[in-house]
Amino acid sequence: MLEHTGPFLIIYQTLVSYDQKIFKVLAEAGTDGLSIQKIVYHVYNSSNTFFETVSLEDVHRYVRQFLQRNSKNKDSMIESTGVRGVYRINEKSSDSQQLMLMFSDEVQEAEEKKPVVDQSLSLF
Repeated sequence: MLEHTGPFLIIYQTLVSYDQKIFKVLAEAGTDGLSIQKIVYHVYNSSNTFFETVSLEDVHRYVRQFLQRNSKNKDSMIESTGVRGVYRINEKSSDSQQLMLMFSDEVQEAEEKKPVVDQSLSLF
């Protein structure tokens, strides 16, 4: 089994995180899909923190390569919409159907966990 340690672990976790963010953004976009630039901005904004900054160019390069690499086959999880530079989740792929179920489960769990907050004003 491949063991990730040190700086390689951080790089590996970052790349896996980018992949998850790309899939999540595309799942939220629906059948219309999103342009590469909008996907890049979503991933960039969700990855930048006060303590860890990432380069927009690095994110753009990774997202572009990821989308091109994962949209080559008809069975790929991601497909081009026919408009240049716009991608969406391939609904015909069995893997992407499973992915959509996972995201819908996460949304349902988040909705169930929202507590009801009493926003009425106190009289005293």
